[in-house]
Amino acid sequence: VNGYLARSVCCCKICVLVGKCCSRGCCRPWLHRYLLPWFALISTLAACLLWFEWRILCLRRDIIVWMDHRALDQAERINSHSSPVLQFYGGSVSPEMQAPKLLWVKENLQKTWSMVYRWMDLGNWLTYRATGDETRSLSHMEQWRESNPRGMEPYGTDEVFWAEIGLGDLYEGSQAKIGHSVVFPGHPLGSGLTPTSAKELGLLPGTPVGTSLIDAHAGGVGVMESVPEAESKADLSDEEAICRRMVLVCGTSTCHMAVSKNKLFIPGVWGPFWSAMIPEYWLTEGGQSATGALLDYIVENHAAAPLLANHAASQSVSIFELLNKILLSMAHEQNIPFLSALSQDTHVLPDFHGNRSPVADPKSKGVICGLTLDTSEKYLALLYLATIQGIAYGTRHIVEHCNAHGHKIDTLLACGGLAKNSLYIQEHADIIGCPIILPRENESVLLGASVLGAVAAKKFSGIHDAMKSMNAAGKVVHPSSDPRVKKYHDAKYKIFRSLYEQQLSHRSTMAQALQ
Repeated sequence: VNGYLARSVCCCKICVLVGKCCSRGCCRPWLHRYLLPWFALISTLAACLLWFEWRILCLRRDIIVWMDHRALDQAERINSHSSPVLQFYGGSVSPEMQAPKLLWVKENLQKTWSMVYRWMDLGNWLTYRATGDETRSLSHMEQWRESNPRGMEPYGTDEVFWAEIGLGDLYEGSQAKIGHSVVFPGHPLGSGLTPTSAKELGLLPGTPVGTSLIDAHAGGVGVMESVPEAESKADLSDEEAICRRMVLVCGTSTCHMAVSKNKLFIPGVWGPFWSAMIPEYWLTEGGQSATGALLDYIVENHAAAPLLANHAASQSVSIFELLNKILLSMAHEQNIPFLSALSQDTHVLPDFHGNRSPVADPKSKGVICGLTLDTSEKYLALLYLATIQGIAYGTRHIVEHCNAHGHKIDTLLACGGLAKNSLYIQEHADIIGCPIILPRENESVLLGASVLGAVAAKKFSGIHDAMKSMNAAGKVVHPSSDPRVKKYHDAKYKIFRSLYEQQLSHRSTMAQALQ
């Protein structure tokens, strides 16, 4: 509610789900010693309250979710300091990051701020809750500070920076409030599950628990080695090949993750983060703050949505499957050369929740060019298609921007809910001009989290070895070979880029008018 969640809800749901798995015979009691709780959570800020923490847990909304933008003013003030730390965040922090949210809490919830004795990402809090070990994961700590290639401790524990932005008190008591012990994802914690946690989960005390991953990072771990032999590049080493891939974790938002052996500072793109996803590699993390959420918004707020929903239910298909069918029918009826051309008069800038990458403008707004009074299902299908294309043009912008700053990305891998939409994936392949590999395992985030469990249980020597063994490729979607498709999308991409430039011009014009 209003960007808040309660940690108690997360714990209860996890316990219920594990209990259901065990009660339904998904695992035998003698296998419980090998059943690990694998934590892969969204990057969400949790406050641990002092001595009465557990008593009031169910009454207090003590989590601020990642997509909350209330800290926009705080982010702007932090960025105004131009600290060298900001180079690790593409040159500026986003209001979706932890530092602006922490500053917002300090300034607006002063009583809560004074009571908090630990600030944690939700994934770190859950592993602490399970094991009693406060050691943090590098995956979650990426948004708290720079990361140090020299050993496991973070560097850039820049007290000057934190004091400069008004959060110097987080460093009191040897940084206890934000954590001073940080390790690779999958590192075994404490002595495994505590007796209390084991009882709540229905597992054995001492069951290994590995440090967690942000959910998108878990998706990357679950899919990045899912490359079929036919798509492998024989002239590249394994180390070089993995650095030419980008994983798209496509859900409510989309995260775009690539790795490199060298630090690559890319304006407007988060990172580089040392070992935040795969140990010993630098992580570059682009993103679009609303993709699946945007498609839902476009569909649900159209006049034809109720009728479309009824038709989809009567055919036992999803709304998006029905929209895809409608588009195929329209392309056939209009005898157009390829389906994408249906959107020639409709253009979408998908920044309805700001632009995370690569222009890093949280104030950017969404644009739909080409609206009419048509309220039919067919017109809704056109808006849906144009929105998918707008999202794909945004990903093309990110890929091109990363490649212009040192990456050599030529292969995409996709997972998440949107990756199950064939039209969504084909449009991305056509627009970006890269093959897109889909993993065999539909739930790649869960697979990535299970890699952590396998490593914590010492079944593999490390994350990358586990990935090579547990990742597997499914379908490969290639871009269209029709030159007309490329020409069409190149033209629309120019329009897409111009929509943001026009918005900046309009913003400037109106700002001058209000002076």
